Amino acid sequence: MDEVRSEHVAAARQGAVLTIRLERPDKKNAIDRAMYGAMADLLRRADTDDAIRCVRFAGVPGAFSSGNDIADFMRFGATGALDEVLAFLDAVVSLAKPLVAAVDGLAIGIGTTLLLHCDRVLATPRSIFRTPFTDLGLVPEAGSSLLAPRVMGEREAYALLAMGETFDAARAARSGLVTQVVDDAEVTSLQNATALAAKPPEALRITRALLRPDPTDLRERMAEEARHFAERLRSPEARAAFSAFLGKS
Repeated sequence: MDEVRSEHVAAARQGAVLTIRLERPDKKNAIDRAMYGAMADLLRRADTDDAIRCVRFAGVPGAFSSGNDIADFMRFGATGALDEVLAFLDAVVSLAKPLVAAVDGLAIGIGTTLLLHCDRVLATPRSIFRTPFTDLGLVPEAGSSLLAPRVMGEREAYALLAMGETFDAARAARSGLVTQVVDDAEVTSLQNATALAAKPPEALRITRALLRPDPTDLRERMAEEARHFAERLRSPEARAAFSAFLGKS
C-alpha cells in the first residue's frame, strides 16, 4: 500500500511507515462516518501488509482533529448506530504495529482520546487538548475511561474527561498524554516512526503487547462506553446540547 486517497482521508507510505492523514481543513478535521470507515479500512490493510511496520496519524496545520462531526452525529443519533466508529476503534485496538501521532493545533474529543492508544505522541507548543463529552451530554469513548487514568493518573483523567478542562501542550506532556512537545511535530513524529519501523518487528510486537493493557479488558470497556454513548445520543439532554452547539457554530 503506497498511496491511497479518499474524501478527507489520505494515506501514503514512506519506507516502512504508513501515514494516515485527515484532510478536512474547512471543518478543522471533524470526523464523519465515512472518514471513520476509511481509516478503519486503512488500519486493517496496514496490519496485514508486511511492508508496513509502523502507522502514523497526522492532520493539517492547526488541526489534528476537532472531534466528531456534530451535524453527522445529529443525523444518525436518533438510531444510536455507531458502526463506523466502532469498526475504527476495533481496528485501532487490533493493530499489532506501533502507532505514532503528530499533533499540531486542535485535538478535541476523539482527537484526544485516540492519542491514548498511540505509543508516541509528538505535539507542537500551540496544540490544545479537550474532551467536551459531558458538556455535550455524552460520556467518554474509545476506551478513554480505562486508558486515561492509567496514562495520566485519576485526577488528571477526571479533569480531562469529566471536567472537560482544556490542556495546553505543556500540561498534556506533564500528564503523559503527550510524549514530547516539539517545534515540528510532522518531522519529529516521522523520525520516531522510522526508528520504530527499523527495530526487529517480532521483538517490538511482543514488547508492545506486554506494555499495553489487556485487550479483553479494553474491548469490554469500549463496549460499555459505546452502549452509554449510543443511549446518550438519543437523550433529550444531548440533543439540546448538540442543537445549542450547532447554533453557535
